[in-house]
Amino acid sequence: MKRPPGRMLRVDGVPLHVLREGSGPVCVLSAGLGMGWFDWEPVVPLLTEHRTVVRFDRPGLGFSAPAVEPPTAVGEAARIAGVLDALELPGPATVVGHSLAGFHAEAFARLYPERTAGVVLVDGSVEEDVRPIPARDLRTAAAHARGLAVAATGLPRALGPALRRLAVRVSSVKRHDPTPSELVRRTYGTGRVARALLMENARYYDVAAELDELRALHPLPPVPVTVLAASPGTGSWLERRWLERQRALADRLDARFEAVAPAGHLVMFDRPQSIAAAVLAMPPVRA
Repeated sequence: MKRPPGRMLRVDGVPLHVLREGSGPVCVLSAGLGMGWFDWEPVVPLLTEHRTVVRFDRPGLGFSAPAVEPPTAVGEAARIAGVLDALELPGPATVVGHSLAGFHAEAFARLYPERTAGVVLVDGSVEEDVRPIPARDLRTAAAHARGLAVAATGLPRALGPALRRLAVRVSSVKRHDPTPSELVRRTYGTGRVARALLMENARYYDVAAELDELRALHPLPPVPVTVLAASPGTGSWLERRWLERQRALADRLDARFEAVAPAGHLVMFDRPQSIAAAVLAMPPVRA
C-alpha cells in the first residue's frame, strides 16, 4: 500500500500522523475511541472548499506513535492545541469531537477559549454525575499489561480487522465500512493500535470525571455549540433514552440540539452531510 496522506509531526514528544486539507477558517476533526483519521473521509470533501480541515491520529492510533502518558482530558485538549501550533494555525478553530472525543473537544473549548470558534459534538459521550473510579494507577498499569499481552499473542493481526468490521456493522445503519481493507489491516492489525484502544477504554471514566471538574472551573466561551445525536429510527426505549441524554447535554452547554436520522453512532458514515452542515453553519472566524 502507498504511503498514507499527511505527515508526521512531533507534538509534546510524540510523533503524530496529521493531515491538513482545504482552505479558509480552521476546523479540527477528532474521532471516537480507538478510531483514526480515515473515519472522517466521508465528511472531509464536503468541507475543504470552505474550511481548512485538520485531522490527526491520537497516540497509538492510526499511524501515530504510541503514547508517552495515559490519556487525560487536559492532555487531549493540549494535544489539539499542539497539533494546531505544529501546523502554525494559532487562530480560532471549530473543534468537532465524535463519541469519546466529545470530551476532548469540550475540554479544549474550556481551556483554550481564545482559540475556539465553535464546538460540534457528534453523538458525543455523555456521563451524568460521574465520579472518579478508585485505583486509577492500578487500572492503568493493568490496561498496559493487557495491551502488551494481547500484542504478544498476535491476536490483533488475527482478529483486529474483523472486530473493526463488526464494530462498524453494529454502529452504522448502512452497516458498511468505507475504509479500504488494506488500511484497516495496517492499523487494526497491529498491537500498537490494540494497546491504545485498551488504554483509552480503561481511562474513559477518569477522563469523564476530569471533564466534570473542568466544567466547574472553566466556563465555556461565548461561541456556538451544536450537539448532533444519532437516531437510528428504531423507536426503541434505548434510542429514546439516548436522545434524552443528548438533549440534556445540549441544555447543559446551552447548545443547539439536532437528532440526526437515520444514523447510527458512526454518524460520519451514515450522515456526513449533517456534520458538514453543522460545521459550515458556524460563523467563519479567520486567524
